[in-house]
Amino acid sequence: MIAHYYHRLPADGDAQSFESTQGTASNWDETIQHGSPPLALMTKAVEELSAGSGLRVGRLTMDILGAIPVAPVKVRAWVERPGSRISLMAAEMTATRADGTDRAVARLHAWLLATSDTADAATDRHSPLVEGEALSNPHAWAGAPGYLETVSWRKQADTDGDAPVVWMSPLIPLVDDEPLTDLQRLAMVVDSANGVGAAIDPNEFLFMNTDTTVHLHRAPIGGDFGLRARGSIGPDGIGVTTAEIFDRRGFIGTSAQALLVQRR
Repeated sequence: MIAHYYHRLPADGDAQSFESTQGTASNWDETIQHGSPPLALMTKAVEELSAGSGLRVGRLTMDILGAIPVAPVKVRAWVERPGSRISLMAAEMTATRADGTDRAVARLHAWLLATSDTADAATDRHSPLVEGEALSNPHAWAGAPGYLETVSWRKQADTDGDAPVVWMSPLIPLVDDEPLTDLQRLAMVVDSANGVGAAIDPNEFLFMNTDTTVHLHRAPIGGDFGLRARGSIGPDGIGVTTAEIFDRRGFIGTSAQALLVQRR
């Protein structure tokens, strides 16, 4: 049974070290990681760095710099642009090559903004999304080991227009039994928007995302998130997935991913 995504190891200088479990494994290839666990782990590093600052994450962008192995990884975080109202923070994940040198496999940039009381001006451009009946066959990767075993994936039988809707919840902790924030819980599932909004058959095509960008006008609440996603495929092997993100209280933000599309 998969207990968590990562097991904490002794730190290496200013970098935190972790053993990656099989729960991080991608549905495309079980030797490399799905994007959501690395996104969540780097988000955790940024949140720890920003603790007590009075700032909240308004945007997360993860760039996948290479295949992220299901192996030990290191994560460090730093401030790129300090500020009391606006700050840019970054985190990087590295893995060790066969020759013992480290290579960067993913990088996160996060804009953090000062919070203030704007409750009287709050607006959502989408109505709340209510979870309904789920289909018995949730996705095209049924039975794939690894990451997909660690999330509850409830594809909705009735959707809004032609955009697929899936409600998702993480089922295991991120690092050992360390406490989770709601933002980390969202990061543990949001990279799956690519699969939610799949516009082509994964048995015929690979469509792997190179990045995930999340904009949040409201902080997520809880551990259940609805993704309403659409994929678009161009004529030359490049695609894009965009999604609206909901928690139980309503619309909280959007995500976007660039896709490499190749025929199997």
